[in-house]
Amino acid sequence: MTSIQDSKVKLYNGVEMPWVGLGVHRAGSGDDVINAMKCALQAGYRSIDTATYYQNEHRVGQVVAECGIPREEIFLTSKVWNSDQGYRRTIEVFESSLDKLKTSYLDLYLIHWPQPETTFETWRAMEELYEKGKIRAIGVSNFMIPHLKRLMENSRIKPMVNQVEFHPELIQPELLQFCKENQIQMEAWRPIMKGRVNEIPLLQELAEKYGKSVVQVVLRWDIQKGVVTIPKSVTPERIISNADIFDFELSAEDVARIDGLDRNARIGEDPFQIKI
Repeated sequence: MTSIQDSKVKLYNGVEMPWVGLGVHRAGSGDDVINAMKCALQAGYRSIDTATYYQNEHRVGQVVAECGIPREEIFLTSKVWNSDQGYRRTIEVFESSLDKLKTSYLDLYLIHWPQPETTFETWRAMEELYEKGKIRAIGVSNFMIPHLKRLMENSRIKPMVNQVEFHPELIQPELLQFCKENQIQMEAWRPIMKGRVNEIPLLQELAEKYGKSVVQVVLRWDIQKGVVTIPKSVTPERIISNADIFDFELSAEDVARIDGLDRNARIGEDPFQIKI
């Protein structure tokens, strides 16, 4: 891996997914998200992560359609929201997402959160959409080991990706190991802890050692852990900086030191408690 454009991991079905993408959660639906995407694509990003819940799919679609980059070079991810789960409704909102994103297919479609009463039917709809070629890869978000086991026991196709909260204070090593053993690619949301990584002394020390920013050290740690990462930013300088992580490598000792920061501390919702 020498740049953000050629840094890709192969999912178990053969689809290649960029190691680093732009997350647009809470980037709004106006100029901020449009300008952030334009900056990211110019900087070499080729993966954009959105969701029905973010209410900016139409803006993402607008930029992708107008940017001049061939659609097949951009990896587009969206997600089905909790209240939209279920077989028939999932197909309806998926088609709505395609319309807003101005595309005939998605590269990755995820179940946003596990929902005990509807997830299996949602997954059945996604399996059918995948088999019809409307989605290149299907996966889940915020699924813990029990959620994954139940889904795999009640489905024909196992998830290709599991997008979860992952950062130096929430590594979830058992979940990471389970995903690796089952060829499920783990992906990190909120990888820089809303910027709180900048306050951690060890990370400050490592940033000085490697001549990088704290955020760059953390994003590099993500990919060395085998975890795809999608930092969110609407600031051009940070978007560009976040892509500049392919000219250095953390030592095994320093990866282990960052691992030692883990305290199972969530910033977001607990997947075992989510109801909405």
